[in-house]
Amino acid sequence: MQQEAAEPVAESSSSVADRVRQVIAAAGVSQREFARRVVMDPSKLSRSLGGTRRFTAAELARIADTGGVDAGWLLGSRTPPLAPARRTRAAAAQQAPDGGRPLQIVRETVRLIAEHGFHAVRVADIAEACATSTAAIHYHFPGRDDLLEAAVRWCMDEDTARRAARTAEASDAADELRQLIELQTPYSEQQRRQWRVWLDLWAEAARSTAVGRLHVDYYRQWRDTVADVVRRGVDQGAFRAGTDPEAAALRLTALIDGLASQVLASAPGEAVAGGTTADDMHTALLAYVDATLTHRP
Repeated sequence: MQQEAAEPVAESSSSVADRVRQVIAAAGVSQREFARRVVMDPSKLSRSLGGTRRFTAAELARIADTGGVDAGWLLGSRTPPLAPARRTRAAAAQQAPDGGRPLQIVRETVRLIAEHGFHAVRVADIAEACATSTAAIHYHFPGRDDLLEAAVRWCMDEDTARRAARTAEASDAADELRQLIELQTPYSEQQRRQWRVWLDLWAEAARSTAVGRLHVDYYRQWRDTVADVVRRGVDQGAFRAGTDPEAAALRLTALIDGLASQVLASAPGEAVAGGTTADDMHTALLAYVDATLTHRP
């Protein structure tokens, strides 16, 4: 992973941060949601706004694109920001739908990684998929490593959002755990695509400090979620008293990862002798929960 650049800006960091705050306020969303839209680590955005870290040029480019303002204004130009309503027809035609150019680039990167693997995907392929130029890709994401990190972060955010939506109406902790298991089982093409990106992440995490941190953050968040569900299940009497929530979360996570990698070895719906299907995975996970958490000795 490339070292994070910290380009100097035309004005002081505080002035740039003030202008970014104006953009976030105009967007009418929370700081965390804005970080998701510009595919930026929320903690990095917070530190940059607080003056303990400088925004990189690529981050400011994504902020300008998402907020519909002129990048030069963010960097200290006296030119007023370009309000969305005042954009020219040409600028409007170039604006990617549904979230802006940065999110379009990231979504297409995720799709291509899932189909071909990260190291087989060229920036030119992403540019072609987005109907733009390689220069436009580099403007938002200077290097391939930046694209991988952004793709992984986007997948993490999508997974977290689906998880929250799916489990919001669970009747109890046991039902919530079953919902989490179903979300992790690669039944749909979207789920398989996300798992294929995770497979590339595992390989890159062993070589890249930045991607490795994302890997650690995601698994910590996921295991904390599972441990919390198990803890509440014990309190509700749905799971065995005396169960160690953290240990249960670690074992279940390992089983999910192992089974998912087996499922992905076969095409969906393809009958392979000795192969593992999504149904096999789902059944095995529920049986494991039933045997280790639900049944009393």
